[in-house]
Amino acid sequence: MSGKKIAIIGGGNLGSAIAKGLLKSGFSKAAEITVTKRNTATLKDLKDQGVQVESDNAKAISQADVVVVALKPYNVKEVLSELRASFDAKKQILISVVTGVFLDDLEKITLPGLPIFRAMPNTAIAIQESITCICGRNASEEQHQYVQKMFDQLGVSVNIDEKLMDAATVLGACGIAYALRFIRASIQGGIEIGFDARTANLIVAQTVKGAAELLIKEKRHPEEEIDKVTTPKGCTIAGLNEMEHQGFSSSLIKGITASMDKIIKG
Repeated sequence: MSGKKIAIIGGGNLGSAIAKGLLKSGFSKAAEITVTKRNTATLKDLKDQGVQVESDNAKAISQADVVVVALKPYNVKEVLSELRASFDAKKQILISVVTGVFLDDLEKITLPGLPIFRAMPNTAIAIQESITCICGRNASEEQHQYVQKMFDQLGVSVNIDEKLMDAATVLGACGIAYALRFIRASIQGGIEIGFDARTANLIVAQTVKGAAELLIKEKRHPEEEIDKVTTPKGCTIAGLNEMEHQGFSSSLIKGITASMDKIIKG
């Protein structure tokens, strides 16, 4: 258990998901977490679990050891600039989970020398199954380890260069939506070949989970596992080839690069 007081500035979907994940993992006690939002009524479920909810960002930051910024990108500069006096570079860690806000930006609008991190999780953090990419500045080895340990409680974390953070956003955060759209399409196909929606949902979701676990636990390449189920003249290879003829892989790759272009060009 961390023992540190954590303030999550911005109790939207991601901020709330982080709070829930920290609670479920046992990394933090409810009383150690404060979540801020202008309308705190929407945080009732967290409040009912003992989490502190607060509309005053300055108050939440001044009482925290770790500040997690989960604001919308267009709000970060305005909100944090007004809160500059609430930070303490000697005792606090700042972690931003905001897309497109760089370490340089964070340091300029807060305090020089403040230990700052960028972390890019996805919404599976609420069930402790996120992939979180992390980079940092001005931090000690102990602080780096704390941040990595924090996100390891919420799934798996990996340290990357900041220049890859936008790519991490696309592959890991946007990737949740890509995977869910694949699952949705597979469910629709399942219904067409005879299953009811609920049964198709269960079969597809568990199949995708199993496929992912094979890669993670066995450390295999996808093609190794594909080869195991593609028998000569079989139904699997027939289906895969038709998907490729329709542009399955190329459309997915184009979608990923389109998301990346959107981040870069705005």
